[in-house]
Amino acid sequence: MWLNVIGWTATAVFSSSYFFKEAATLRRIQAMAATLWVLYGILIHSAPVVVANLIVGVAAVYTSLRLVLNKKTTAEG
Repeated sequence: MWLNVIGWTATAVFSSSYFFKEAATLRRIQAMAATLWVLYGILIHSAPVVVANLIVGVAAVYTSLRLVLNKKTTAEG
């Protein structure tokens, strides 16, 4: 039962990311959802769920950090 709660929570968090206009916020929320999906994948012993969401999570964090760094450089320049 609690495994389903983690899976549905990850789905809700990821889906909610589409309601945010700021790209950095959207990506942070997607990273949080991917983290929940990785946890879910580990608990159900599903390598495809873990690997797919590690990729999504890393991409979300990387692009979020890149956006923040670009804003800082633009503001300074």
